[in-house]
Amino acid sequence: MNSQSPDPDPRKTPGLRPGGTVPPGETPPGEASTGSETGPRGDQSRGWAKGPMIAIGIVVVVFAAFFLTYALVMIL
Repeated sequence: MNSQSPDPDPRKTPGLRPGGTVPPGETPPGEASTGSETGPRGDQSRGWAKGPMIAIGIVVVVFAAFFLTYALVMIL
């Protein structure tokens, strides 16, 4: 981490009075950034991964096959 304060130096900031106050009509200096980790990450994926979707599909097919087989056995 950087040991310097992210806040602007009042001695070098234009428009500030002694003590850090801002005269009327002057825009105060902007706040310091909180770091490079602000905002959402760029590599976010949407939806489900392929593995869980395949596993759910296999479970659904096995259940459907079981009940179809059960229905055919009950008919015969």
